[in-house]
Amino acid sequence: MSDDVAGKVALVTGSTSGIGLAIACRLARAGFQVAAHGLESAADAQEALDRIGAEGGPAPVYFHADLSRSEESHDLTKAVIDRFGRIDILVNNAGIQKVAAIDNFAQEDWDRIIAVSLDSAFQTIRTALPGMKKRGWGRIVNIASAHGLRASPFKSAYVATKHAVVGLTKTVALEVAEAGITCNAICPGYVWTPLVAAQVADQARVHGMSEEDVVRKVMLAPQPTRKFVQPEEVAELAHYLTQELARSITGAALSIDGGWTAK
Repeated sequence: MSDDVAGKVALVTGSTSGIGLAIACRLARAGFQVAAHGLESAADAQEALDRIGAEGGPAPVYFHADLSRSEESHDLTKAVIDRFGRIDILVNNAGIQKVAAIDNFAQEDWDRIIAVSLDSAFQTIRTALPGMKKRGWGRIVNIASAHGLRASPFKSAYVATKHAVVGLTKTVALEVAEAGITCNAICPGYVWTPLVAAQVADQARVHGMSEEDVVRKVMLAPQPTRKFVQPEEVAELAHYLTQELARSITGAALSIDGGWTAK
C-alpha cells in the first residue's frame, strides 16, 4: 500500500490535551479522519477539536469515554468503528499519574492507573484488530514512557503499568507480524504537558523540595539534554510510524527522552 490516507481513520485516546492532542493534530494535518477522545463533555472538548480541525483534513469527531471502566474502553472502540466502519490507526495515549510511596499508595489510585493506561490499551487493541486483519493493514502506537524502560521511586503503579504496556506492545507485534499490522511503543521522557505540570506539586511534597528544584533536580536530572521533550516531537514520531516506510518497525520501544535511557 502507498501512504494514501484517504478514508483512513485514526483513534487517539486522551487527545484533548498534551501528547494526545499533538498527535491528533499531526494526523489530521496528514489527512486522516481523526476520532478524538476525552473524559470531558463535548462542550469542554470543543477547543481541542477546533485545534485539530484547523490542521485540515476531515472534521474531527469527538467520543467521550471513561477509560477507567473496562467496558467503556471496548465501547469507545466499537463506537468509532460503528461511526466510520473502520479503525486503521490506533494510538493508545490516555494515562494518569500518582506520586506516592508504595506503603502510602491507595488501592483505588493503583486500580485507576492500571485501568486507564493498560487495561484500556488491551480493550482497544482487541476490538480494533479484527478489522485491521481483514483489511491487511493497521498501525498501533502505544504511548509508554521512559518509565517503561527505567524505574523511579514513588511511581509504583505508573512504572509497573508502562513496563506492561511495552510488553503488551511486543506481544501484539509478534501476533500480527504477517498481517500487515505494526505495533510499537513510544517511550518519552519528561514531556511538558498538563500531566507533568500536575506532578510538580506532588513531587515537591514527596521530596520536601521547592517546585523549582523539583523541575531542575528531579524531573530534568535524568535527561542529559536538561530540556523537556515537546509534545510535537512525540507527534512526529507517531506520524512516522503510520507511514508505509515504517512497515518493518514493529515490536519496538522507541525512546524520545533527551538521552535518559542511554545512560
